[in-house]
Amino acid sequence: MAMNTRISELFGIELPVLLAPMAGSAGSELAIAVSAAGGLGALPCAMLTPEKIRTEMGVIRQRTDRPVNMNFFCHVPPTPDAKREAAWRECLRPYYSEFGIDPDAAPAGAGRNPFNEESCAIVEEFRPEVVSFHFGLPDALLMQRVRDAGAKIIASATTVAEARFLEENGCDAIIAQGVEAGGHRGVFLEPDIATQPGTLALVPQVVDAVSVPVIAAGGISDGRAVAACFVLGASAVQVGTAYLQSPEALTSQGHRDALALARDDRTVLTNVFTGRPARGLLNRFVSEVGPMSDKAPAFPLATAAVGPLRAAAEKAGVSDFSPLWAGQAAALAAPIPAGELTVKLARDAEKLLRG
Repeated sequence: MAMNTRISELFGIELPVLLAPMAGSAGSELAIAVSAAGGLGALPCAMLTPEKIRTEMGVIRQRTDRPVNMNFFCHVPPTPDAKREAAWRECLRPYYSEFGIDPDAAPAGAGRNPFNEESCAIVEEFRPEVVSFHFGLPDALLMQRVRDAGAKIIASATTVAEARFLEENGCDAIIAQGVEAGGHRGVFLEPDIATQPGTLALVPQVVDAVSVPVIAAGGISDGRAVAACFVLGASAVQVGTAYLQSPEALTSQGHRDALALARDDRTVLTNVFTGRPARGLLNRFVSEVGPMSDKAPAFPLATAAVGPLRAAAEKAGVSDFSPLWAGQAAALAAPIPAGELTVKLARDAEKLLRG
């Protein structure tokens, strides 16, 4: 692609296409495929143990010398609330009964860890070219250690105010995440999801508000959307849902089946899987308990109680209790190899922009 953007130069990549770090659905194989094609592959680390992160990064470094992004969450761990968690299990009791599960035997715990000293040590060990953060930023000392390890730092903003905060606190580029995006909202300053803008409204306003390069995210599944984002001032795009049907993705068969039937009006923002708003395809659990429920414990403490239901349902061959993360443009995605998709997104956008 002839388009040499600020992001291309900043990250040392050929194509201004970034793989969204989709925890649970993306691993080393997907990251390698995107990086090898000239984009920026990503390893989502928030749900991985330190040992698993090292294993996955070892595979990536063995298979490609292209730049890669390591992604981490920066949420503030909530204070456990036994009363609220008990009420959440009580809310789910009918489903436990349906599957013959003892609600008192359901596990507890977070399941997702924020960036910390141990995470930072792994970054220093593997020295990724890019480190990205979701739900804000770590403290200044950890940020400096990441920078000293040679990484460029990026993070998600869902509003202009969040984008300004990220620039003021040292980000090299900003991901402008429109409300169309699949998966968890990156919100950390603006809790009212009802007021957050879509990608086409957010990107140009963030571009005007900050001096660092802007990466557009949300509802981008084909070259037309990529081209539109560049016209609006973005220097790159971050794409997630479009890769979920790629053979290199870890997407479950149930999730793939649901994506194959996706429509423009079948995704919602829901907190019933984790306690934090995330966009996914409607299924039974989301429809009956949510989409948004004030009974769900704070992120990520809602996750553990849903886990046994998900496992039982998936064993029975259904995805009624699985988080089917997807953006609003899921219907435009196709099951093609990740490297081929990366090149196609860039080439199709370039043809449109030339025209």
